[in-house]
Amino acid sequence: MESTQISNKKNSKLNLDFKDSKYATGRRKTSIAKIWLKKGSGKIYVNGKNYDEYFLRDNHKMELLRPFEIINQTSSYDVRCNVKGGGHTGQVGAMVHGISKALIQFDSELKSTLKKEKLTTRDSRAVERKKYGRMKARRSYQFSKR
Repeated sequence: MESTQISNKKNSKLNLDFKDSKYATGRRKTSIAKIWLKKGSGKIYVNGKNYDEYFLRDNHKMELLRPFEIINQTSSYDVRCNVKGGGHTGQVGAMVHGISKALIQFDSELKSTLKKEKLTTRDSRAVERKKYGRMKARRSYQFSKR
């Protein structure tokens, strides 16, 4: 009995009202985050789950809340996010980028404070591709003289 109730909760979709919201896209490494931001009570949903359930590491949770802490409004915006690609670290970076861009759409005066913290610029660093004749991107095979 209890196991069927738990599985029904997992399958049910969250119906969140984000009609009067601002949309922004954030990117980091191979991750892409679609962000909907509106005035609210500080709830953050990632792929239909609460961010506490989705991100398990404490440093990911702290980094996700960083744009709100910088503007001193930790519980005044609700966030709905669909994120795909990459790992959790890249996904958090993409979400922070998107949240920062959406916050600027709400209040353009926040741009200077978020730009000083380098949250509005896309971090373009990504993994370099592997080259032929090499072990990895730059590391070569061990040289043998004899």
